[in-house]
Amino acid sequence: MDTHEKQPVNRAVHHPAGVGGAAAPGLALAAPPVRPEYPAAHAPVKPVLSFASFLTRGAPPVPSILDVGNAKLVTSGRIAIALALREMKVGPGDCVLVPAFHCASMIEPVTWAGAIPVFYRIKADTSVDLDDVAAKIDGNVKVIMVTNYFGFPQDLSGIRAFCDSRGLLMLEDCAHCFLGQQQGRPVGSYGDYAIASSMKFYPIYEGGMLLSARHSLAPVALHSGGIGFEAKAALNALEDSFQYGRLGLVKALLWLPLASKDLLWRSIKARKITTTQSMVPGSSEGGFSFDPAWLDKRSSLFSRWMLKLVSRSRMGALRRQNYLKFAAALAGLPGCRPLFATLPEGVFPWVFPLITDHPQTVFHTLKSQGVPIIRFGEYLWPGVDATVCVNSVELSRCVMSFSCHQELRGKELDWMIIKIKDALLSHRSPS
Repeated sequence: MDTHEKQPVNRAVHHPAGVGGAAAPGLALAAPPVRPEYPAAHAPVKPVLSFASFLTRGAPPVPSILDVGNAKLVTSGRIAIALALREMKVGPGDCVLVPAFHCASMIEPVTWAGAIPVFYRIKADTSVDLDDVAAKIDGNVKVIMVTNYFGFPQDLSGIRAFCDSRGLLMLEDCAHCFLGQQQGRPVGSYGDYAIASSMKFYPIYEGGMLLSARHSLAPVALHSGGIGFEAKAALNALEDSFQYGRLGLVKALLWLPLASKDLLWRSIKARKITTTQSMVPGSSEGGFSFDPAWLDKRSSLFSRWMLKLVSRSRMGALRRQNYLKFAAALAGLPGCRPLFATLPEGVFPWVFPLITDHPQTVFHTLKSQGVPIIRFGEYLWPGVDATVCVNSVELSRCVMSFSCHQELRGKELDWMIIKIKDALLSHRSPS
């Protein structure tokens, strides 16, 4: 998975009509800016499997979206969005309210359904601007997508009450927020439907979830993606671990199948010469285009096992610990500030988001040094500019997010902090 978003190229999209943030049919996107070639990250961008992954830390169980109950395990969050929209009977002529701060993989399923994305404003702290949402509701608006950014839940109970009072369906986007609760209820339980991206939190190669605390998911039928998908999902997850020096004994035991992997892939592909479908979804390869061929595919057996075996309590405790270490180390540095001033109890972050005054130069410096860095929302949907939401544009431009997942080793985290501090200090404005 790449460490920053890539702008999609040459795909049919809905271009903004310029009225109320709505989008209408149009042309393909222009080519993205050319980026330098950056080295691979020297520390894992997302969780990789280790023997410690299965250890508990003696902490109480951490609430999560898994506690909602009714769930379907799919290959990515964007697939779950499309399935949720299908279950909500969203189709041509319908409008879906989506946040102006987003990545394209949140919008692609909306346009695939034939619906029109209508972009609503968020506030500087990423909370939903309900006044703007209310102003955009009309007879065509059917659903609002509510995003819990970076692992920090929105005012979910308040938004639920808002939706109920207006007959609006709520799709709770928990792609960044697998763990946590609000007012005693786990994240994901407030929406009519909710989606999650398990591969952002677990040491797996693919994985997403569709959930509902309000509706049966029995109509959502899933089946395996095939032997090639199952094998690749498991082996790639293991190879990600080996790349960063984890599971050395397992690597030694698997040297033969790993050495013959290319032969295995060629054999599997030879059996599927009549299909053009990739063995793995594009979401696992770092892109964010939407492929409907994966709508009826369940998550791999390997990923489903990891959801049962990996320690949630360890995951939650270490993510909070690493986040707080970032916050303490970077506090008071010139030219930056954390997006969130505090880490409330019960919040389990996806990443550590930092607002920087010199985003492009800091990003280039850190990427060139192999620091794992993510730029969520770096490319907004065409036409989403300051006239639609100035806060979204600023967040898109200025927020750098750093991995704080549970599988970072102490020396990796310390190295990241040194590099980040050096980059920020070298690009500070003269006094």
